[in-house]
Amino acid sequence: MLDLRLNALNALRLVLAVSVIVWHTFAVTGAAHPPAPVTQLLGDGGVDGFFAISGFLIVSSWLRRPHWWPYLRARILRILPGFWVCLVVTVLVLAPIGVLLTGHGFPHSYVTDSALYVVKNAALRINEFGIAGTPQGVPYPGVWNGSLWTLWWEFLCYLVVLALGLTRVLRFRVTVPLAFVACLVVMVLSDLGVVHNFYLVNGARFGIMFAAGALIQQFQRLLPARWWLVGVATLVIAGSAFLPDYRVIAALPLAYVLITVGALVKVRRLRLENDVSYGTYIYAFPVQQVLACAGLSALGVPLFATVATAATLGVATLSWYGVEKPAMRLKNMLRRRPVVAAPAVPPRAPRPTAAVVLPAVDARPSVRPSVDG
Repeated sequence: MLDLRLNALNALRLVLAVSVIVWHTFAVTGAAHPPAPVTQLLGDGGVDGFFAISGFLIVSSWLRRPHWWPYLRARILRILPGFWVCLVVTVLVLAPIGVLLTGHGFPHSYVTDSALYVVKNAALRINEFGIAGTPQGVPYPGVWNGSLWTLWWEFLCYLVVLALGLTRVLRFRVTVPLAFVACLVVMVLSDLGVVHNFYLVNGARFGIMFAAGALIQQFQRLLPARWWLVGVATLVIAGSAFLPDYRVIAALPLAYVLITVGALVKVRRLRLENDVSYGTYIYAFPVQQVLACAGLSALGVPLFATVATAATLGVATLSWYGVEKPAMRLKNMLRRRPVVAAPAVPPRAPRPTAAVVLPAVDARPSVRPSVDG
């Protein structure tokens, strides 16, 4: 279904990241939320789409190269460098600008709390959302980044794939369907008021979308990639928005729509080589808060979201070229094996005095090209 190197998934992920900006604009500006069906799709659809695409790509990555260190190294270098720099940029640049714009001054504990913000959040688990109570005087105070908390769940999904791969459970065709059904059962029980545990409910919420993408990966040879099926699946997604949790019906259709559109889009300009979606996602909220500190909340949702998107894309581009892309290049450098140079002048072999039997020569190349995992 999908060429892993020639597709429009980077463009789709950028669209999903921008949809998250639009959704967060309601909270950051203090605007009233749209009707419940729109709130559900706009509020959850962007992040859910990220997890569905990740489920497809990450499982594909493991199956293509089932070695724990290359797999884990690739995941770490893709997520953590950009994340860590985002934390530092927030405390050194974005948050100070926001505090100065509000005119409230820096709290006495700002320096200490800035260090704690970086240290306590460095392991992807977000424990500190604000810095010394800032930002203040904005519609959504005390939070500098309301997006980063989902990255912990994303990385947990990576670790689950790693565990299933190492134990060779992932090779069984029933594994991913069973994981999907298990998440589905938990979500239904949550909707019925039976399950309330925060970790169980959120694990099922993110897990079902990741598993949906993995299911599309597993059965991609059996699934036709047709625009009319994309249309039908989109209608199913829209109808499911009226349910208490649209994922119960729409998890698989959403994964199918995203991955199929990524495969079917043939416009070369939409097949982006540079992926700024991650930077857009992690920097959008603090950029929006800075704009709110500047008093731009009065612009209204459409205009504020437009300004925030433009500003965030600039920061995300710097993140891609300055941090994320070099980190991925480091992954490729670490993967290369040193090549031992041949001697400049080969030693002269002694002249044989009797018949010599030559060893068989393997015509195949001794070194195969590595495959990006």
